[in-house]
Amino acid sequence: MIQLNKISKYYPAGFGKTYVLRNIDLKIDQGDFMSIMGPSGSGKSTLLHILGLLEEASEGEYLFLDQGVQKLNEKKRTELHRNSIGFVFQAYHLIDELTVYENIEMPLLYKGVSKSERKSKVADSLDRFNMVGKKDLFPSQLSGGQQQIVGIARALIAEPKVIFADEPTGNLHSEQAQIIMELFKKLNEKDGVTIVQVTHSAQNAAYGNKIVKLNDGWLEG
Repeated sequence: MIQLNKISKYYPAGFGKTYVLRNIDLKIDQGDFMSIMGPSGSGKSTLLHILGLLEEASEGEYLFLDQGVQKLNEKKRTELHRNSIGFVFQAYHLIDELTVYENIEMPLLYKGVSKSERKSKVADSLDRFNMVGKKDLFPSQLSGGQQQIVGIARALIAEPKVIFADEPTGNLHSEQAQIIMELFKKLNEKDGVTIVQVTHSAQNAAYGNKIVKLNDGWLEG
C-alpha cells in the first residue's frame, strides 16, 4: 500500500545540509496499525507529514497505492490527499466557528458530495461515535476527549484508505487516551482501516501490530 525507498529530508544550513530523516525504507500494508516511536527531534512528525503528503521528501521514492507521489502534480496530490488520507492531530485542529456537525461535514464539502448524501453520512457518523446530542455544540463546549473523537469522525467521514495520527492522545488524560486508542483498535480490526500513529507512549504503541523506531533521523533495526 505504502512504500518508502531511501527517503531523506534535509534543510539548507549555511553551506551544507541539516538532515531530519536519512535513507528511510518503510513498507506499510493494507490493514496495518503501525506505531512510529522515538525521542523528541528524531524525525517522527516529519516522517508522518511526508507520508500524509503535508511535506515533500528531499530525496528518495514514495509510492502510495503504487503511484509515485513525487511524479504527481499539485492537483493530483491534492486529490490523493482528499480521497485517500485522513489526518488526526494532537491539537485537534477543529474549526472553532463551526459546530460539531459542520466540522465533521467539512471533508465532504471539499469532495463535492451532494447535500443529501452529506446529511446521511454525517448522521451515520454522529450516531457511530455517540455524538448526536453534541452535533450543534462548538469545539469550545466539548472536553478534550470529545474534541478528539470529532477529529477522528472528521478524518473518517470521507472513507480514507489510511489514517495518520500525530500524537493523537498527547493532550488527553489517561482515561480519555484509552478511549481514543480503543477506538483506533476497533477501526483497525473491525473496519480494516490502516492506521499509522506517531507516539511517545509505549502503551499506545502496543495497540498496533507493527512498531518502528526512529533515532536522529535513522530507522532502527
